[in-house]
Amino acid sequence: MSPDPSRPAPANHSAAEPGFLGRGPGFWLGLTFANTAAIVGLALSDAIESEGAYFVLLCVPLFTLAAMMISILRLNARGSGNCVPKGEAQRRYVKRVAVSTSLYLASFAALTLSDTFSDMPQALRFALALLPGLAVTGVFWAIARLIIEETDEFLRMLTIRQTLIASGFALSLASIWGFLESADLVVHVDAYWVAVAWFVGLVIGAAVNRIEHGTWGAV
Repeated sequence: MSPDPSRPAPANHSAAEPGFLGRGPGFWLGLTFANTAAIVGLALSDAIESEGAYFVLLCVPLFTLAAMMISILRLNARGSGNCVPKGEAQRRYVKRVAVSTSLYLASFAALTLSDTFSDMPQALRFALALLPGLAVTGVFWAIARLIIEETDEFLRMLTIRQTLIASGFALSLASIWGFLESADLVVHVDAYWVAVAWFVGLVIGAAVNRIEHGTWGAV
């Protein structure tokens, strides 16, 4: 029996359901990079004079990154989304990254608030400064576990390619900037920006995978 053309087609609830606040992972990822670029631009132009304000502003892209992870988890739970990994190894990877990101947000906020307590013991301040770095290390560990646990050889190859491109990009940028800094041609940049460059390199690696193999990969 042919459908009645006068009746509206039923809505596709799977496609209409939002990832997070009505937006998918791509939106939150783009917003994260846009916010980070804006904050870096403000910092390099000396528009942000207070170090405390600088760290508070850095929380904005961290929250959008957390929103991206929530969006991925929700899409993954429904099995929808063109770029959302659906294998068991990818599901575990997303959960591990979500945990590490949450720990990073909490420890980073605690470290920022600790600046207001000048009489804080040195050992406690050392621990607070160490926690954000360990949380970022958790993300690296999650990616390593994904490579080990992934049973699909094609997806594993894409992940390895992506991480190699990210490593080459971050190390090259760090080397070039380091020599320019030693010649007093550029400003000093804290070492944790190498990790930020590595994550940017993951995006570049995903784009290369998309161009050469027609898919973004699982990271």
